[in-house]
Amino acid sequence: MNLYFRLILVLFLAFRRAKMTDILETGLLNFHVLPTDLDMNIHMNNGRYMTLMDLGRLDLIIRNGLIWLMIKRGYMPVLASAKIRFRLPLPPFQAYRLETEVVCWDDKWVFMEQRFVITKGKKAGAIAAIAIVKGGFFDRKTKTTVPTPELLSQLGMLQDSPPIPAHIIEWQRAEEALKTKTST
Repeated sequence: MNLYFRLILVLFLAFRRAKMTDILETGLLNFHVLPTDLDMNIHMNNGRYMTLMDLGRLDLIIRNGLIWLMIKRGYMPVLASAKIRFRLPLPPFQAYRLETEVVCWDDKWVFMEQRFVITKGKKAGAIAAIAIVKGGFFDRKTKTTVPTPELLSQLGMLQDSPPIPAHIIEWQRAEEALKTKTST
């Protein structure tokens, strides 16, 4: 149930926070680990990280204006892949910040990094977990993925992608190898 409250809070705040005019701007959300986030090891459940990452991406979608394109044009956000590395546990009631930022893009996909940063205590500033995700927007009318340059143009964000970092290139190589396991 707590995720519904967090969703409502993120929606409420995103529409009231400053609009993002730079696709590379970092979105910041502050949370605490709640008892319902815990697993049997008494730290945040690994699945909860992924769900909270959805909220970080939703904040970006609203604040950079993509929400209006989604409504107007029938676009739907899709996530194609995610990779997460857990470094430090987040215990009950730990304060942390979820940082979400676009790193780069190609013609079809946007690559984002999402970090869970401890904000209080002895480990303040440490990254508890870091993830990279590959997502885009699906056009329900044409049944195709919206090309990233077209999407950015519709937002008035006319810029080239930063260079694709080596760790994302390597991750995509692993993704291509894994993709053969799902092909029939």
